[in-house]
Amino acid sequence: MSCIILPVLFDLSVVPPAAERLRHLLGEDDSTPTPTLFTEMDTLQQEGGELEWKLHFFFFSSSSFSPCRWVKFEEKVEEGGERWSKPHVSTLTLHSLFELRTCLQTGSILLDLEGYSLPQIQVTDGCISPDLKEKIIFVLLRRHRHQTKKPIHRSLADIGKSSNPTSSKSVNKFMKKIPRDAEASNVLIGEVDFLDKPFVSFVRLAEATTLGGLTEVPVPTRFLFILLGPPGKTKSYNEIGRAIATLMVDDLFSDVAYKARDRNDLIAGVDEFLDEVIVLPPGEWDPKIRIEPPKKVPSAEMRFLSQMNGSASGAGGDDEDLPAPHELGEELKFTGRIGGGLWLDIKRKIPWYCSDIYDGFHIQSISAVLFIYLGCITNAITFGGLLGDATDNYQGVMESFLGTALAGTVFCLFGGQPLIILSSTGPILIFEKLLYEFSKYDISKIDYMELRLWIGLHSCLQCFVLVLTDASYIIKYMTRFTEEGFSSLISFIFISDAIKKMVTFNYYPINRGFKPDYVTAYKCECLPPDQECVQCGGSLVGSACKYVPDLALMSFILFFGTYSMTVSLKKFKSSHYFPTKLRKLISDFAIFMSIMSFVGLDMLMGLDTPKLIVPTEFKPTRPDRGWLVMPFGKNPWWWYLATFVPALLVTILIFMDQQISAVIVNRKENKLKKSCGYHLDLFWVGVLMAACSFMGLPWYVAATVISIAHIESLKMESECSAPGEQPQFLGVREQRLTGTLVFVLTGLSVFLAPVLKYIPMPVLYGVFLYMGVASLNGIQFWDRIKLYLMPAKHQPDFSFLRHVPLRRVHLFTLVQIVCLAVLWILKSTFLAIIFPVMILGLMVVRKLLDLMFSQHDLAWLDDILPDKEQKKKEDEKKKKTKKEKKTAEPESDEEVRTI
Repeated sequence: MSCIILPVLFDLSVVPPAAERLRHLLGEDDSTPTPTLFTEMDTLQQEGGELEWKLHFFFFSSSSFSPCRWVKFEEKVEEGGERWSKPHVSTLTLHSLFELRTCLQTGSILLDLEGYSLPQIQVTDGCISPDLKEKIIFVLLRRHRHQTKKPIHRSLADIGKSSNPTSSKSVNKFMKKIPRDAEASNVLIGEVDFLDKPFVSFVRLAEATTLGGLTEVPVPTRFLFILLGPPGKTKSYNEIGRAIATLMVDDLFSDVAYKARDRNDLIAGVDEFLDEVIVLPPGEWDPKIRIEPPKKVPSAEMRFLSQMNGSASGAGGDDEDLPAPHELGEELKFTGRIGGGLWLDIKRKIPWYCSDIYDGFHIQSISAVLFIYLGCITNAITFGGLLGDATDNYQGVMESFLGTALAGTVFCLFGGQPLIILSSTGPILIFEKLLYEFSKYDISKIDYMELRLWIGLHSCLQCFVLVLTDASYIIKYMTRFTEEGFSSLISFIFISDAIKKMVTFNYYPINRGFKPDYVTAYKCECLPPDQECVQCGGSLVGSACKYVPDLALMSFILFFGTYSMTVSLKKFKSSHYFPTKLRKLISDFAIFMSIMSFVGLDMLMGLDTPKLIVPTEFKPTRPDRGWLVMPFGKNPWWWYLATFVPALLVTILIFMDQQISAVIVNRKENKLKKSCGYHLDLFWVGVLMAACSFMGLPWYVAATVISIAHIESLKMESECSAPGEQPQFLGVREQRLTGTLVFVLTGLSVFLAPVLKYIPMPVLYGVFLYMGVASLNGIQFWDRIKLYLMPAKHQPDFSFLRHVPLRRVHLFTLVQIVCLAVLWILKSTFLAIIFPVMILGLMVVRKLLDLMFSQHDLAWLDDILPDKEQKKKEDEKKKKTKKEKKTAEPESDEEVRTI
């Protein structure tokens, strides 16, 4: 009988026994969440001949014991026992983990014990003699001391605080860092002379119970780990105690501890922990350095799934095979019914309408309103002035204010995504300019306002057709490549416009011919013919008469000062100064504080810097036009039909601008929970196109940069409960109130002219610069551009650099740069009218990239197109089915023999 001898190898595809046990243990259906554990390690000390359990010291102890506590991360009592250390990641020795495993194998494991006080809890089993049992209980019942001595010389931050940290004020302060439903795990470590071998007991109480003064804070105790041993192994006991304490605050092991049925379940939890432990060689790092808590850690669910799949999730393992797909929500599913998408949008948004109002009642909303309001009025004045120049004041600042207020308010109240901010855009401005020039120079003298009205009506009807046919479905094919190209272009437009306004020096020229003698030897007299010298024809004579205040320097101080101060204050919430709430408040009101500071500086200096000019009367900019445009009577009838063609260009522009901005706002990274409404948004944009055309107001569409700024100003973060825990991004404060108030205030700005006239324009240009720069944050395209200037050893550890060769990354970035440059050139010329068509061209370029890059590379650098993604999923499904079928086939004993 023949046999084949094969070498014995580890089968990495087989799930380890520990993971298999945990699968059954943690896979049980349990709707009750596992409480957060606060772990405290007390050490047994001898004070004045008596034994005490101490967490703090009155003086520096020569003992090697180091009292510690954990909420999420470890805190130690510093030398001298006067303060807690900063929270840090626990660094454990591998030997201590193996010793802990041995302790759980040989020690006493008592699960679900009844007891409401420490004397009632039996921490020993029948293997302990009665004499030793009494001594152990005697030691455990010793007093627990939770106090420390404050130094005589106190820091400024401590002045006025109580010197007794055990006061209710101190306890309550620390309790705020512990979750409300938390339970305690107490680790008791000590040396006693009546034992000749260690005594170990792991106890889980049936009900969490407050055991007197056992714990530093009034948190009920659920777990006890006791390690008492003979003298001489202080360091070993301490490390075992730190090991079990670290495991107890580990999300996955704490689940195991709560659900464990016997000793083997606990040991399986330790084995799972050991499977993910990363060993650092002792000669290649300094163990005295405390590792800062990470900003983000994998959840227990993800770790458990990675264990089940046989992949490593720790530092030693690779990232996931592919990044999470950049998916769009169900709002863009093609329904196949007329108006089906619009109807579903309405059904999705109606249940949230009430919460969209009352969710806006928050102090954070005030800062958002002030920030976006100043951005909107600056934009309205800027585009209004440009429109006035381009259309001979048929549309001006007043029309811009009224249109912004009308369109913005209606959209925020009834739109599908009220976080989007409507505004005039550059391409629309260019279209208006070309349209006016065409009407002016045409031999038939076409009336501009009537022509514009019919273009607006045709565009409105075309938007309705797009809505009814679910045409927004094509947005699925707009990947990150298109989004980043479009948003980067708009951001660069904001940045360049802000700088361009500052370097033109129309209102604040630099005095290049100025001489210092004009000031130091001041002399400027008036030669009369009368007392009122200059008014009556007299002339100024003297060396200083040519002096003019140099406003350019002051204007640039206001410009860059507003930008720099805003950036600094926005980052203030991550600084180390002042309480958390105050830091967050300063960060939220960064824009407002910066503007007020530099408005005050400008008023203090008293220089004639250019100020914000707001209309003071409610009337059209051009005297010979009214607030309503008549559709008939001035142009030949055939123009009513011919305007369909230019309206098509406007519709493409509106569709692309609106929907790309909506995709950027609705991207899943923002964690929006109230869904969105692409079809509903486009419907209202079409309605507002018709309304603004009838009133002779500018056309409005989603403003990418201002909408992103709106999102940023409403972001929410978790309260930093546990010491060392980083605030986590929770989502955005989704509501309709902030946008509505912004546009109502914009409409009322006509009546606020006496106040707004004190705001210098350079300050608002600084706000423009900040909005443009801030909108570039988080764009992968911008991160990849910066890689060109970095040596490889200094490049950040981006996930795509782990999976895609650097030369391929640079090639992909170069393609995006070329596309952006082409869009910029088109935007800056008369060809800007075909700008929307070129945005569609970005989608064509992205399709061609499938020929240059593999799907693996595109998955990391961009997104896989929907059809490619579907094909990939089908291929993976076939491979999985084939593999399962192959695994299910029984192997013949005669063919294979494994030794």
